[in-house]
Amino acid sequence: MAREKILVVDDQKEICDLVRDYLELEGYSVIAAYDGEEAIKLYRRHKPVLIILDVMLPKLDGMEVCRQIRSQSTVPILMLSARKGDVDKILGLGLGADDYITKPFSPGELAARVRAQIRRFTQLSAPFEKPQYLQFGDMKIDSKGYTVAIGARQVQLSSKEFEILYFLALHPQQVFTREQIFDRIWGFNEYGDINTVTVHIRRIREKIEADPSKPEYIKTVWGVGYKFDQKANESGD
Repeated sequence: MAREKILVVDDQKEICDLVRDYLELEGYSVIAAYDGEEAIKLYRRHKPVLIILDVMLPKLDGMEVCRQIRSQSTVPILMLSARKGDVDKILGLGLGADDYITKPFSPGELAARVRAQIRRFTQLSAPFEKPQYLQFGDMKIDSKGYTVAIGARQVQLSSKEFEILYFLALHPQQVFTREQIFDRIWGFNEYGDINTVTVHIRRIREKIEADPSKPEYIKTVWGVGYKFDQKANESGD
């Protein structure tokens, strides 16, 4: 049985080698790229199940690589950065990255995040008993296609934005705390920053709401969390 492929992109060969050694012990096949242009070529050739992508790269920086890949795929992308200030850019520019980790990092933490991202992406992409389509007025959510349409307009969401929206939409009128959403979508409370939930909710609203300052779909319940405030007509078509 072929092993799942992971693309590791970092201009420091020693970091690529460290990550490769650790992930191969976990049972993955690892492909390494040392600049942004090579990363795009290897992604298109090998179609990995996950990409570990450094921010600072020669030829094409990691943020541009993320933008290009995200425009054509929902593959999980985990960003690496040696500068804590890059975290705000990763979260705030709507790049579509699914997670980030700052250097130096422990290989064990990285492997845990890789497993969680692949598991959750696979679970949400695979056939299951939950409805494929959810309909809310003009909004239609397709869980298998990872697509959202409002009328004739296709809404471009990152994989994590889609997973949050779909999760909330499956439970209309139910309030979830940021911690509950983080645990359901990212799956490791001991790592990461739950403020990423707030950032992702804001980006979702900017894409689906007519007026993001007065949301109709995802409402804030002050002091508690968020809820999807619509009545659904589920369809299995």
